[in-house]
Amino acid sequence: MSAWRARLLAAFTSIVMVLGTACVPVQSADAAPLQAIASVSVEALPPQVRETLRLIHAGGPFPYARDGVSFGNFERRLPIEKPHFYREYTVPTPGARDRGARRVIAGREGEFFYTDDHYSTFRRILE
Repeated sequence: MSAWRARLLAAFTSIVMVLGTACVPVQSADAAPLQAIASVSVEALPPQVRETLRLIHAGGPFPYARDGVSFGNFERRLPIEKPHFYREYTVPTPGARDRGARRVIAGREGEFFYTDDHYSTFRRILE
C-alpha cells in the first residue's frame, strides 16, 4: 500500500471513530438517578401546582401555549430517557408578568416532577 493510501485510510478511520463516539449517548456526571431526586407530597406544594396537576390529569385546557411541549431534559437533572419522554407544563406564579420559573414535568409513565427554579432542581411529586 502506498504511503498516501495509508495516510488516507488512517484519516478516514479517525473520522469514523470520532463521529461514531459522538453519536453514542453518554450519561453526564450531573445526571441524577431517580432515587437521588428529592420528593415532595402534593399537599406540601403551592395550590397552583395542584391546579396544574388537575389540568394535566384532565387533559387540559391549559392556560399557556407551551404547555404540553416536549421537555428535552438537556440539563440531565431527571433520569435519562428516550426523546419526548417528558412533557412540561407551566405553573402560574402570582404577580409574574411572564410564565415564571415554575414547571411541572410529566413523564410518560405517570411520574411528575416539580421545579420552582427553571430546571435547576427538581422534586418528584408524590400524589
